[in-house]
Amino acid sequence: MKYETFNIHVPESDLIDLRHRLKRTRLAPEIANESWEYGTNGTYLRNLLEYWESGYDWRKHETYMNSFDNFKTIIQEIPIHFMYQRGKGPNPIPLILSHGWPWTFWDWHKTIGPLTDPTSYGGEAKDAFDVVIPSLPGYGFSNPLKTSGINFWQTADLWVTLMRDILGYDKFAAGGGDWGALITSQLGHKYAEHLIGTYLHLTIPLDIFSGDLPSEDEYAPEEVWKFKRNENFFLKESGYSGIQATKPQTLAFALNDSPAGLCSWILEKRRSWSDSKGNVETRFSKDDLLTTMSIYWFTQSFGTSARYYYECLHNPWKPSHSRTPVVESPTGVAVFKEEVVLMPRKWADNYYNLRHWTEMNSGGHFAPMEEPKALVRDIRKFFEIFRK
Repeated sequence: MKYETFNIHVPESDLIDLRHRLKRTRLAPEIANESWEYGTNGTYLRNLLEYWESGYDWRKHETYMNSFDNFKTIIQEIPIHFMYQRGKGPNPIPLILSHGWPWTFWDWHKTIGPLTDPTSYGGEAKDAFDVVIPSLPGYGFSNPLKTSGINFWQTADLWVTLMRDILGYDKFAAGGGDWGALITSQLGHKYAEHLIGTYLHLTIPLDIFSGDLPSEDEYAPEEVWKFKRNENFFLKESGYSGIQATKPQTLAFALNDSPAGLCSWILEKRRSWSDSKGNVETRFSKDDLLTTMSIYWFTQSFGTSARYYYECLHNPWKPSHSRTPVVESPTGVAVFKEEVVLMPRKWADNYYNLRHWTEMNSGGHFAPMEEPKALVRDIRKFFEIFRK
């Protein structure tokens, strides 16, 4: 199987169209929403949209993306875009990193240099990785997706094909958060014999859409705050999932037509799910935010990204075996304190072949963007045990 060099280039006509749409934005009336209690704050949204129209430079970021090695391939008739950077060291570990929603492949970009070229970032050459960062099917440049039914556990099958049959790695490592954590866990469950190790910065069960989460009494006394955080998330922050898992196409028509609507939908998640303390720009610059929005906008991929939830709900995960632990590959975990869902350590000890557990002092759901240095340090530390 082959892969080809891919150059990211958005037609100028698309940039012009975006500016015209932004100029004609009609925001909804807003009452008493200074604290974002009702959702996205209109004043901040208007300022961000004005910057998107007249200040943000897509071409600059496009050029930066193309400074990395980008490729595309076709696996089971599904187009897959991926970045692939070779490590500078004596024996780099192949590592595939998977993103989530509302992420893109670009959320991992701050980790690429330190992971592939550690000596330039305070590490040692022996810590190098060959880094592969795909866009999930139907996300970003892994489009157009014309195949229905693709979910996280089927994506894991695609990644095995990518890493073993296309790139030629007999064994490889994997990591991720959000959907990427589920993809990575599925790799460690179904394909443990091909995995060097799995690294997660979100721990959730593979049957999250059909099973139950740990109850409060499964948390140690010092962990109960994590259970309370989970309760808050499912009560106040999970409405998006109900829509995307049931009627994603209805929402897709709205957000594919309105950059303001798309921006509002994603912005609110970036603020509330990160360790931003209510100020989103403490974690993401305006350019960071708008690069995410722009990738979704220019690839018209919101609809297929949202369908990922539908496909998971309507074709629930089924175990490939009944052995324990569920995830058999050696697993390392980083726990970021402002993550949206937090599992108890005892549960993780039983669910994974757990070899490494780090409680981080700060950071939220978008760890590779929020705390890339801490994340890279922990990835290096976990995989040290496989280099000896």
